[in-house]
Amino acid sequence: MDLETWFYNNIKSKKKGCVEGMRNIFFVGIMIKLFKVKEKQREVSENANGRGSIKNQTAGELRLHKGFSVRASHQCQLGIRDDISELNLPKSCTIAFRNGKDDLMNFEVSIRPDEGSYRGGKFLFSFQVSPIYPHEAPKVKCKTKVYHPNIDLEGNVCLNILREDWKPVLNINTIVYGLYHLFMEPNHEDPLNRDAAAVLRDDPKRFHYNVRKAIAS
Repeated sequence: MDLETWFYNNIKSKKKGCVEGMRNIFFVGIMIKLFKVKEKQREVSENANGRGSIKNQTAGELRLHKGFSVRASHQCQLGIRDDISELNLPKSCTIAFRNGKDDLMNFEVSIRPDEGSYRGGKFLFSFQVSPIYPHEAPKVKCKTKVYHPNIDLEGNVCLNILREDWKPVLNINTIVYGLYHLFMEPNHEDPLNRDAAAVLRDDPKRFHYNVRKAIAS
């Protein structure tokens, strides 16, 4: 029994006084409105969380949505394949597909800077390409522990083109060059490792010493 029916039945069981009846009807009207508002809020919340909307879709709509997802995934695969085939990386950068060439959505890039404070180090980055690439930037993590103002100890990378400055016209080549540039010119103004950034800002010679010591260890 829904709430509306329960309230009407409850009123019928009361005395039929005119004033009392009007009060009850007024009270029921308010409660029904509140109930409907609650139902609407719950429906909106479920739709926002990805529930409810699927339930209300027809079989044809679900098929159409599935077909769109397949086409989008196929286009993404073609796009990343083109990107990989057109890579023009610095000599100090290499790419490896740990899961084989059939999995182009997950790969690793190794960077060996040949100049600057990070010269001689080897830094490994994992790339996870989004199914909606190039409309969303790949997720990039540094798998090598490194003393760097723009890379934290969890491997998160602070690179603007991986965040707010990403555009669909950018590609894997652009990202690799951006990562390479971080080792050529680390930036203390937008840090993830604030301690390293402060040393770079206040004492560049000490920063260089810390980097060389970290690489040697």
